[in-house]
Amino acid sequence: MKMVATGLLLLAAVIFLGCVIWQRYDAPAWVGYVKATAEASMVGAIADWFAVTALFRHPMGVPIPHTAIIPRKKDQIGESLGEFVQSNFLTGPVLAEKLRQLGVSRKAGEFLSEPANARKLSGNVGRAITTGLEIMGDDDVQQVFDNIIMKRVRDADAAPILAKLIDVAVAGGNHQNMMTAGLKGVAKFLDENRQVLRVKLAQESPDWVPSWVDERIFNKIYSGVQSFIAEVAADENHEMRRQFDARVREYAEQLRTDPEAAAKIAAIKDDVLGHPAVREWSQSAWANIKRSLITMANDPDSDLRLQLESSILKLGTTLSNDPSLQAKVDGWVERGVLYVVDEYKDHIADLISGTVARWDTAETSKRIELQVGRDLQFIRINGTVIGALAGLVIYTISQIIG
Repeated sequence: MKMVATGLLLLAAVIFLGCVIWQRYDAPAWVGYVKATAEASMVGAIADWFAVTALFRHPMGVPIPHTAIIPRKKDQIGESLGEFVQSNFLTGPVLAEKLRQLGVSRKAGEFLSEPANARKLSGNVGRAITTGLEIMGDDDVQQVFDNIIMKRVRDADAAPILAKLIDVAVAGGNHQNMMTAGLKGVAKFLDENRQVLRVKLAQESPDWVPSWVDERIFNKIYSGVQSFIAEVAADENHEMRRQFDARVREYAEQLRTDPEAAAKIAAIKDDVLGHPAVREWSQSAWANIKRSLITMANDPDSDLRLQLESSILKLGTTLSNDPSLQAKVDGWVERGVLYVVDEYKDHIADLISGTVARWDTAETSKRIELQVGRDLQFIRINGTVIGALAGLVIYTISQIIG
């Protein structure tokens, strides 16, 4: 476009020179009109070339005042642009109206309700989980685990908690179920170790007692114990069960009221928490959890990923078909955006002006010129044409008056 505009200027110059030379040799009268037209065309072309060039640089490298406007005013342009955006775009009414037109929640619902999008989004969430877990330092997590969870466990008063658990168990009859299970376990243990117990009785019995006597004594004791266990296990109203119930309730009350009993439970708790096995478990717990989460997050067919995908699909379907939910979400989005804009619009304007200020002056001027350069060259072309017409009109009027 520069070549076209410059070519027209050169064409006007050639025509002008031709007319000047021709007029030396008795040229016709109409040549004066052509000469005046070409002369004014050159003036218009040069004037508009100067105006266009002055926007971006000093014409011919000469530092004429009020030239190279864009490089000289770059920072001010950035500030004005920031203020313009802040005043005309970052305003509540403008943004609220635009958000209502967009229908953010409905479009989001339609997007999320597509299976392919839900699966892709679940994959993105999985990768985010993996990245987050890999960034987190194991030592830091272990320290947090010790400082928060284990510390709270150590500081917690175990006696009242245990008493409450006992109350809950008693209220549901679970302590009797535990007793039944324990009795059956004892019976099974005795049955599986009958011969061992028989040998043990023989070892403890005096040498002068005949073995058949030992056998009869053992069978009598064994049968009696097994019979008693079976009786207690089968009878829900057995006296032993009532005594067990009373002892359990009594112990729960003792835990709440007896400092000595509470101290014993606290000591047991401290011993358990201080055991190397518990410490080893606490150290390995996070590593195991982390490994499992990363594996599930990277496996498209894992329960975690499938559940994420299902939840996203369900959310998208609900959001697409529920106008009341859409209204609520749109309201949340609108309030959130307006809050952020209201709080940070000054920072956004500063970001724009600061970014423009950091641009290289020559590069900025060049980019703007390239962006609007075609229209700028049309200004030169129009100046050439308009100048020619103006020159023709002025010359014609002068001839008429003369």
